[in-house]
Amino acid sequence: MAKRKLRRQLSLLQVIMLGTAGTIAAEIFVLTGHAAGIAGPDAVLAIIIGGVLSLSIALNYCELATTYPVTGGAMTYVKEGFGNNLVMFLVGSLDGLSSTFYAALSAVGFAYSLKVFFPFLPIIPIALLVITAVGIMHVRGITQVGNLQIVLGGFLLVVFILYIVLGFTRPGGFTWETFQSGRVLFEDRSIWANLGRMLTTVALIYNAYVGFEVIADDAEEIREPHRVIPKGILISLGVTTLVYTLVSLVTIGVIPYEALAGSETALTDAASVFWPRIGVTLMAAAGIVATLTSVNSAMLSATREAFTLSRDQVWPRGLSRLSRWRTPYAAILMVAVISGLVTIIGLVDFLSFISSAGYMFVLFWASLAMIQLRKKYPDIDRPFKVPFYPLTPILAALSGVLIIAFANPQALLFLGLVIIVLTGVFYISRYYRRRAVVQGQLDEAVGGGRLLIAAINPKTAAGLVELAARLAEHQEDTSITLMSVIKVPNTSTESEIKAIIEKSTAARNKLLALTAPIAQKRNVAISAKIKAANNVESAIYKELQSPNPVGLVILGWPTLDTKLKIPHNIIKEVMVNARQDVVILRNRGFESLKKILVPIAGGPNARLCLHLAKSLVFQPGIHVTALHLTPEGLDEEKTEDALLYTQEIVEEVLGTVPDWMDIQVRPAPSASEGIQQAVKTGNYDLLMIGAGGDVFSYHTIFGTLNDILIETVDCSVLIVRHYQPEAVLWLNKRIHQLET
Repeated sequence: MAKRKLRRQLSLLQVIMLGTAGTIAAEIFVLTGHAAGIAGPDAVLAIIIGGVLSLSIALNYCELATTYPVTGGAMTYVKEGFGNNLVMFLVGSLDGLSSTFYAALSAVGFAYSLKVFFPFLPIIPIALLVITAVGIMHVRGITQVGNLQIVLGGFLLVVFILYIVLGFTRPGGFTWETFQSGRVLFEDRSIWANLGRMLTTVALIYNAYVGFEVIADDAEEIREPHRVIPKGILISLGVTTLVYTLVSLVTIGVIPYEALAGSETALTDAASVFWPRIGVTLMAAAGIVATLTSVNSAMLSATREAFTLSRDQVWPRGLSRLSRWRTPYAAILMVAVISGLVTIIGLVDFLSFISSAGYMFVLFWASLAMIQLRKKYPDIDRPFKVPFYPLTPILAALSGVLIIAFANPQALLFLGLVIIVLTGVFYISRYYRRRAVVQGQLDEAVGGGRLLIAAINPKTAAGLVELAARLAEHQEDTSITLMSVIKVPNTSTESEIKAIIEKSTAARNKLLALTAPIAQKRNVAISAKIKAANNVESAIYKELQSPNPVGLVILGWPTLDTKLKIPHNIIKEVMVNARQDVVILRNRGFESLKKILVPIAGGPNARLCLHLAKSLVFQPGIHVTALHLTPEGLDEEKTEDALLYTQEIVEEVLGTVPDWMDIQVRPAPSASEGIQQAVKTGNYDLLMIGAGGDVFSYHTIFGTLNDILIETVDCSVLIVRHYQPEAVLWLNKRIHQLET
C-alpha cells in the first residue's frame, strides 16, 4: 500500500556536498597521525586502498539507491532482498543507532574544537546546543540541511586545497626525504607482516569513507534520483579519496612519521611548519567545521532510518509523523534526545566503538542484499547497474569481513552485545505486538461499560437509542442507560425530591417502553433511570463517577433551538467539561442509514469519528467516505501527499483501509463550502465530524465550522469530542500546528 513520502528537494550540488562534507569529518584530523604510527609512509597507500575498497560499496549503493529511491538506505535493500525479518531489523536499528551515537560523538568533538578558540566554554552545554540547533534546522526542511552542507563543505574544501597546494610549494613543505624518513615501501621481509600492517591501517581509516551512505539514506528527498544519486555518490567518494590521499601525503612529507605517530593534531602540527599563524588558525577552524558537518549528516542518516523503521511499523508508528515541511519531526526529536542523553551521561567514547563496528555490519548486509535482489528480481528496472557483477558486491562484502576481522576487539565485543540485545528486543516486541492485536480484537468484541444517553423528550430519545444500539450491537456486555434528569431546587428536602422522582416514574416507564424495542431489535440491553439534580450537566458528571463505567455520553439536539442561545447551555457545558467522550446527534432521519461522510483533518476527534464509524457499519450495506479538503490550486505532489496523509490516519485507527470505506481528497474554497458540497452531491445520510478546536470559545457552540454545518446540511449530523486531559489537549494542538 502506498505510504506518505518525503518531498524531493535536494539538488546535485547539495547531494555532492552531503556526501563529501559528511565524509570529510574530524577523522582526517585525528586518523592521519594514528595511521602514520602504524604504517609509516605506507599509510598513504592504505588510504588509497580504503578508497578503492569503498568504491565497490559505492557502486552497489548507486544501483540499489536508484532502483529503490526511497528513504532508509541499507535497511530498505535488506528488507526487499531478505524480507521483513530479524536481519532487516538489526540492519536498520544498527544503522540508526550508529548514526545517532556518531552525532553525539561529533557534537562533543565540536565542543572540544571550539574550546581551542574559547577555552572558557563548557563542553556538555555546547554539545547539547549544537544538537538542538541542528535538530531544529532539520525540522524546518531538508533544503536548509543541504544548503548548510554546501557552505560548510565549501569552506572545508577551500582550506584543504590551500593546505595541499601550499604544502607542496612552500619552503618547509613536503619533501620525499621526510616522507620516507629512511624507510622504503614494504620494508618488512615477511609478506604477512606487511599485509597485516596494511589491513590494520585500512581498518582504522575505513569508516572515514562511509559518509556517502547518507545519500542513499536520503534518496527519497533527492530530485531526479536516477541521475543525481550515482553522480553524487561517486563524485563525493572521488573527492574524499583525493583529499584524504593528498592531505596525508603532505602531512607525512612535512613531519617524519615517527614524530606524527599517535598525534591527534597532525594537520595543525604540519601547518605550523610551512603555513604558520593563519594556517594553524584555519586548520583549527576546519576541524570545528568538520565536526559540525558530521553532526549534520549523522543526524540526517539517523532520522531517516528511524522514519523508515517507523513507517514500516518496525519501530513505534509515531516516529513516522511528518511536519508541514514534510520532515520527520518525531524521528528528529527522538534522535536529538538520545544524542543529548548520550552526551550528558558521558558514553560518547564507549558508544563510538558500536558506531564504527555497526557501520561495517550494515555495509556487509547491504552488499549481500545486492546479490539477493539480482536473483530475486532479475527483470526489475535498474537505472544504474554495477560493472563487473557479481565481482563488485562480492568484493564489497569481503571488504566488510576483512575490516571487521582487523577492527578493534572492543568494537566487535560491543557490537556482539548490541546485536544480542536488539535480537531480544525484536522477538519480545513482536510477541507483544501480536498479543496487542489479538487483545484489541477481543476488546472490540467484548466491549463493556455503558453508553449514557441523557434525554427526556421521547422524539429525541428514540433517535439517540437507535444510534447507541448501532454502536453497541457488535459488542458483548455493552448496555445503554437512558437517564432522565429532573431539576430540583437547592432548597428541596429529601422527601420532596423522593416525591418528585416518584411522579416521574410513569414518564420514565413510557420512555423505556418506546425505546426498548429499538435496542432489543439489535440485541442490546437498555435500562432507564431518573436523576434528581440542580441541573442536567451535574447529573451527568456524577453518573460518570459511578462504579459502573460509562464509555460514551450521547446527547441530542434540543427541541427548541433557543435553548442553545442560553449562556452555559447543557450541550455546551457537557461537551467542554465532561471527562469522557461525548457525541451530539442532530437527527434528521437516521433509521435508513446507508452513506456516512467523515471529514478528516487529523486530530483525536477525527480519529474517534473513525472508531465510531467502524461500529456503525456493523450492519452490511453501509458505506463510509473519509474526506480530506485541500486549498484550491494545489499541485499533483501536494494533492498526493494529502491523500497519503489521510490514508495514514485511517490505517493508524483501523489497521487498514477497509472495503466499506473510500478516501477522497477534494479542493475547496473553504472547509464549510467543501463539506456542504460533498454532502449535497453525495446524498449522505449522516455527517460525522469532530468538534472544532475553538469549541472552548464563548462565541461558538461546537466550533465555528460545525456551527455552520449543523444548520446548513440536510442530513443528520453527529458532533464528536474525544476527551483529553488539559495537558494532552495542549500538546495535541501544538502537534497539529506542526503537522499542518
